[in-house]
Amino acid sequence: MTWPSAGGDIGPLACLGRSDLAARLAKLFSAAVDRVAPGSVAAGVHAWPRGGRDAAAVRLATIDPVAYARSRNHVAGAVTMLSPWIRHGVLSLAEVRDAALTRVSRAEQAEKLVSELGWRDYWRQVHAALGDGIFTGIEPPAAAWRKPAIDCMPEDVLASGTGMACIDAFVRRLHDTGWLHNHERMWLASWLVHVRGVHWRAGADWFLRHLLDGDPASNHLSWQWVAGTFSARPYLFNRENLETFTSGIHCRECPLLGRCDVEGSYEDLASRLFDSAPLGPRPSLRLRPAPPWRPLNGVARPDRPLVWLTLDSAAATSPAARAYPAAPRLFVIDPAWLDEERPSLARLVFLFECLADVPGIEIRVGPPAEILRDRAAALGCDGVAVADTPCPRVRRTADAVAGTTPLAVYDWPAFCDRSRVKDLGRFSRYWQAVSRSALAPTPS
Repeated sequence: MTWPSAGGDIGPLACLGRSDLAARLAKLFSAAVDRVAPGSVAAGVHAWPRGGRDAAAVRLATIDPVAYARSRNHVAGAVTMLSPWIRHGVLSLAEVRDAALTRVSRAEQAEKLVSELGWRDYWRQVHAALGDGIFTGIEPPAAAWRKPAIDCMPEDVLASGTGMACIDAFVRRLHDTGWLHNHERMWLASWLVHVRGVHWRAGADWFLRHLLDGDPASNHLSWQWVAGTFSARPYLFNRENLETFTSGIHCRECPLLGRCDVEGSYEDLASRLFDSAPLGPRPSLRLRPAPPWRPLNGVARPDRPLVWLTLDSAAATSPAARAYPAAPRLFVIDPAWLDEERPSLARLVFLFECLADVPGIEIRVGPPAEILRDRAAALGCDGVAVADTPCPRVRRTADAVAGTTPLAVYDWPAFCDRSRVKDLGRFSRYWQAVSRSALAPTPS
């Protein structure tokens, strides 16, 4: 792919209005928007959630932990929709937990919402432990597929032309808005993997391209959970479950009603889809947590650093930025990331809107380690400061920078006490170890 040349600061683009920003990014990163029809950019942007702290604060003010616990499985339920801002570090897990606790009279009333935040923290810890290992099957499939998986997304799926009303609606909304309810994600992933025979990695890469909240940890590990390569059994999608949690809105007018791919009980589906019925619980996977990340030759605290913002901390709320309020800030768009994830225009717009909150932000495209070293020297900085992240690409860059330029890592506000976590093989073990601390507010 050919991307904007390295060296120039494109930070001023973040200050443009949304339509102008989208149009400029569509030209700069044309490979990311090849599914946007000519002339449709200005019209399409209004369907996307807006990035940045103000939009996040509005959403955060609406959360209702009690209603969430009661209705979250229904696609019209009281879900928070905070995940895009959490993914980019505009909101921390601890901040959302603290807000949830202020809305209830007893901490237990917020437990379901907080446990869902726990899933995101759990995926991050698994990512830190496995690194790029999350992109391959962590365990053998829990049930044997009948035929080899295909490694690309079917064209009829991408065109919303499968004939299944639910699947086509999910795909359209993913492409149009960059967001799906968690149940819709699970149903779509299950149908693709277990019915259409798409390899989970192909589906996960497709989701990651479009989801505003998509990060490799929560996205790819969730697909592995559905596929049964990081879970005790595969997750199956049937029509009864769909109708229950959508109030039947897709099935009423579906031309395939009564003869679609997901008719029948879970037992019927398992017998049709797998060489043998899914096995019972397998020998438990054991996975040791990784030690806290500290780059090679890193330092405890530089005096006048360059603050490096990453995809996990693309905001003024980065703990590195908060540690140095007057320090220069830099975000580097890595061409390797662009080539691998090919982020959609909606993702790029959301990212730039988050970065727009950062005063004086520089945004450059090119090799991150080289740009970080050059800009730190040009600005008279004595090091680089960055927020903690499980991302292997960021960690490799940090190691490369720290070889010649002092680099320090800053931790996010604690969501939980992980000192008792000895095994990340299953979420239930992680949650048993951290749940009590996760339900306690951040000390003032």
